[in-house]
Amino acid sequence: MTRRTRTRAAAPAPAPVVIPQPAPPAAAPAVDPHYVRVPDPGMNAYAEQFLAEVAAIEERRPTVGCVIPAYNEAETIGGVLDSLLMQTRLPDVIHLIVNNTSDDTVEIASHWAGKHERTTELGTQTTEIYVHDIGVNPDKKVGALNHGFALVSDFDYMLGVDGDTTPEPDAVEALVAEITSDDRIGGISAIYSIDDSAMDTRVGRWLVAGQRAQFAAFNMQNLLRGRNMAVLGGQFSLFSTRALREVMAQSHQRTPWVNDSEVEDSLLSLQIKSAGYLTKISASARAHVGGMTTLRSLDAQQVKWNFGAIDLMWPGQRGDTRGQPLHPNLRLRWFEHASMVLNILTRVGFLLLLIGSLTIDAFVFQAWWLIPPTVAILLNLKVVRSMANANKRDYLFAGTLVQAEVYMWVRMGHFVRAWLKFFSHQQSDNWAAQAKAESGRGSAWLYPYLTLLVVVLAGLAIWVQLSVDLRSAVLAVGWPLLGIVTVIQTAWMVLKIMKRNRGFQS
Repeated sequence: MTRRTRTRAAAPAPAPVVIPQPAPPAAAPAVDPHYVRVPDPGMNAYAEQFLAEVAAIEERRPTVGCVIPAYNEAETIGGVLDSLLMQTRLPDVIHLIVNNTSDDTVEIASHWAGKHERTTELGTQTTEIYVHDIGVNPDKKVGALNHGFALVSDFDYMLGVDGDTTPEPDAVEALVAEITSDDRIGGISAIYSIDDSAMDTRVGRWLVAGQRAQFAAFNMQNLLRGRNMAVLGGQFSLFSTRALREVMAQSHQRTPWVNDSEVEDSLLSLQIKSAGYLTKISASARAHVGGMTTLRSLDAQQVKWNFGAIDLMWPGQRGDTRGQPLHPNLRLRWFEHASMVLNILTRVGFLLLLIGSLTIDAFVFQAWWLIPPTVAILLNLKVVRSMANANKRDYLFAGTLVQAEVYMWVRMGHFVRAWLKFFSHQQSDNWAAQAKAESGRGSAWLYPYLTLLVVVLAGLAIWVQLSVDLRSAVLAVGWPLLGIVTVIQTAWMVLKIMKRNRGFQS
C-alpha cells in the first residue's frame, strides 16, 4: 500500500512596497519684464457693484423710547412736547405719564397725541405721542418712571425727560451718538442749565441766577473728571435698557427705580455704576430745566436732594437702602459737603468774632481781608465765563459778590436743615413737602436762620457776662484760627481758578 503525501506549496514572496515620490516642482516660468496684466473689466464691474450694494445696506437705527413723568405741568408740557418734536433725531415713541395731577395737563397734552412726521438731514422720521393718565399714584415720579419703563423696555434706550425740561434741537441726536459709541456706557446725561427768560420777580431772577451758577459749577466738575457723571439727572438723560435690566437683576428689584429713596436718580446712577457700566455727562447735548423761583420751593428741593445724598453717603443700613460711603460716584458728594462745612465755619466764625470784637472795641480792619472776597469774585466770574448761554444777569450775580454771598447763606440753610433732619430720624414725605412749597405754603426754610439768630443772641448774652480779659483771650485764639482756615480756603479757590476748562462749556 502506497502512502500519498500532500505537499503544501510555498507562499509567494510579498511584492515590494513602492512609495510614490512627489513630483519635483515645476520650474517657475521666466518673468517677462515687458509683461503687463490687463485687468478684467468684468471683475471690476462686479467689484463696483458689490461695494455699491454694501454701501446701500441701511445701518440699524437704535430705538429710543421717551418717557415723561408729569405732575401739574399744564404751563410747560406744551413747550416740552414741541421741543421733542423739533429734534433732529426724533424719539421713536413718546409716552407722557401723567400722575396725581390736579390741573389741565392731560387735556393740554392730548392735542399733541398721535403720529408725527418730520424730515431732517437724517431722512424722514416718525414718532407717536401717547398720553397716559394713571390717576392717583402713591409712588409719584418713581411710579410714573417705572410705568413708562414697562412701555419701552423692548427699546434699546430709554430717554427720561422732566415735564418742565426743553432740550436743544440736537440733544437727542448727540446723546444717541455718544451712548452708541461705547457699549460700556449705561447712561448719559445732558448738560443742564436753567432758563431765566420768563422771570417776573426780583427774588425769582436772583434765585435762578444762583441756580444757574450752581448747575454750571457742578457740570464743569463732572466734565473735567473724564465726563464721569455722578448723578444721571432725571431732567434729560438717556439710559441703556440693557443696563437697567441688569440693575434690576443684581439689586433684586422689580423696577429700575425704587420708591424708598429721596434721590431716585442718584441711587440708580450708583447701581448702574456698580453693574459695571459708565455714567457720563454729554460733551455737547444741552437741556434747559425749570428753576425754583421762591425761597420756599428752592429750600424744599435742595433739602430733598441733600437729605437723599446723605442717606446714600452714610454707612450702615437705614431702611431698605444701604449706605455706600466709598462708592466712586459719591466722592464728589463728599467733597461738596466738606466744602459746605468749611463755608459755614468761616462765615459763622467771622460773624461771631466780629460781634465779639465790637463788644470790647477791639475790631481792627486788615487790608488783606479783601483778598478772599476778591478771589471768590474771580472764581465766580470764571464759572460764568464757562456757561454756554451766560447773560448780563449772570455776570452781575458773580461780579458784585453780594448776591452770590447771600445765595451761599441760603444754601447753608438748606445744608444744615438736611443734616438735622437726617440725624433726627424725622420721617416725612419730601416729595409732598416740595409740592407744598412750590404752591407757596410752608415756612420750614426759615428755621435755620431763626435758629442761628437765637444762638447768636444767647451767645451774646453769655459773652457780655465774661470778663474783658477772658473775652480778649478768646478773640486772640479765634482770629488766628479763622485766618488759617481762610488761607486754606482761598488757596483752594486759586487752584480752581488756575485749572483749565479744556474747551468744555457748562
